[in-house]
Amino acid sequence: MTEYGRGRGPEPWHPEDPLYGDQGWTGHQTQQGEVPYGGAPQQEYPQEPQYQQQYPQEYQQQYPEYGQQQYQQQQYQQQYAAQQEAYALQQQAYAQQQAYAPQQAQPHPQQPVYDTQGWDTGQGQYAAAVQADPYVGADPYAQQSVSGYPGESPDLYTTPEAYPPPQPPGRRHLEPEPAEEGAEEPEGGFLAGGGRDGDDDGDEPGDGSRGGRSKGGKQKKRSGMACLIAAVVIIGVVGGGGYYGYSYLKARFGAAEDFAGEGTDELVDVEIPKGALLGQMGRILKDAGVVASAQAFVDAANNNPKGKLIQPGTYPMNKKMSAAAAVALMIDPSKLNVITVTEGMRNTKVYDAIDKKLGKPAGTTKEIALREAKNLGLPAWAGNDPKLIDPLEGFLYPTRYDLGKDSTPESLLKEMVKNATAKYTELGVEGKAKELGLDNPLQVVTVASLVNAEGKNHDDFRKMSEVVYNRMKKTNDVTNQKIEFDSTYNYVKNQSEINFNLKEAQAFNNPYNTHFIKGLPVGPIGNPGLDALTATLNPDHGGWMFFVSVDGNTTTFTKTYDEHLKLVAEFQERQKQKNGG
Repeated sequence: MTEYGRGRGPEPWHPEDPLYGDQGWTGHQTQQGEVPYGGAPQQEYPQEPQYQQQYPQEYQQQYPEYGQQQYQQQQYQQQYAAQQEAYALQQQAYAQQQAYAPQQAQPHPQQPVYDTQGWDTGQGQYAAAVQADPYVGADPYAQQSVSGYPGESPDLYTTPEAYPPPQPPGRRHLEPEPAEEGAEEPEGGFLAGGGRDGDDDGDEPGDGSRGGRSKGGKQKKRSGMACLIAAVVIIGVVGGGGYYGYSYLKARFGAAEDFAGEGTDELVDVEIPKGALLGQMGRILKDAGVVASAQAFVDAANNNPKGKLIQPGTYPMNKKMSAAAAVALMIDPSKLNVITVTEGMRNTKVYDAIDKKLGKPAGTTKEIALREAKNLGLPAWAGNDPKLIDPLEGFLYPTRYDLGKDSTPESLLKEMVKNATAKYTELGVEGKAKELGLDNPLQVVTVASLVNAEGKNHDDFRKMSEVVYNRMKKTNDVTNQKIEFDSTYNYVKNQSEINFNLKEAQAFNNPYNTHFIKGLPVGPIGNPGLDALTATLNPDHGGWMFFVSVDGNTTTFTKTYDEHLKLVAEFQERQKQKNGG
């Protein structure tokens, strides 16, 4: 071993190189058979003449560090010449040593010993040689290992096919091991893991390169397919990133995509659920093909003062409408594809609305209602009196009903009856009927319909229901148990008149006309709402007997007939002034 130690690379150079195995760096060849075994002193031999030859000029140029080595060799030639005779005597001793340990001519391999960094220290195979080397610590370039016995190996550095002088380990350039003959060489290119260009020429085994590759050997070639794939990947990444970046910037800062005009003639029903916000509405409209983008709809709704008042329901809309046109349509209640049954609304008006919304001939829904009344879900206590004008009156519950493409008169009527029946069951009208002194649950609905037709608000409804109950009492000798509500006469006449001939009304014999009959009409005169129903079940109990609306807006209630007459006179005078009389 010398101060250089061993290199980090694999075993150096070519197997035919006399220095294969790197038998310890001295700057010169280490011949096999020189290292004695058993710790015997290493024999010193004179430098052979072939070592006195200078290296060729081309190697001096390629390896300038060896110029100094050549010079040192020449310096020591004279010194070694004087020792020739001494070495000749030592040859004889060496021959005896060879006879003692003949097996040492070819040293057997030893187990390598590694340092802490994983490098071979040479202390396994060459430990004995290092310990016995008398030149340890001397100038490495002064140690000229030569053979001192006949038949020694020729100097391989002086022949035409000579190997170049070895380099110190720190200056060696590692080359990959040559591929076995016939083995498939991996494709070049960075995708194949190659770290060098494929056009590097290989070196001849004797050109001084440790790679041992042939100088005219097959060159590595980059894989065209690998390059193509790499280009596609790069273009995909750059192109995809650019597209998404453009889309983000456009969505963030650009105007939202929108159609122009009122749209095409193709209609589509768009259902907006309850509780939907503008963003959800916009997405529903976009999915239906009505608007180009949800953001355009949101922007248009925010720019419209009534844009946030859009009601849930079903809207018949054109496809490819501008967002502004869609908002304008949806804030118009008449454009909503729904039927709204208002509180107190009569069945005749409900039937007309259904025919109009569904595009049916006038009278279609009424005919179905009268014909199929018993098949539409009425409760058992309803619709049994043959004197009823309409068995469904009072059972088309007031609320909004959305119409879809599958809506029919039958489906809508069933839904309305179902809602009314559910509400009456919830309020417990069957149990409340007897508590209120009524004959059956239908009369509860009938009172509620009268209250809803005459009153203006919930407070009016409670006082109005008190009036009804007080006039129905057998002790009522003022009206003789007649309720005398104008709304019942108007119902029979299918009108809504305030000024009509009272004498004609009192003489008109009809089971619904409370100016003629005593007590309640045979059935409801409209569809009462929740306020009227709760007021009917919980009257005011103020003892009210009469009421009149003098100005048409405020209802005044009285307990005596005299007070009532004064209010009636005031009302008639107001009517004369209004009519120019």
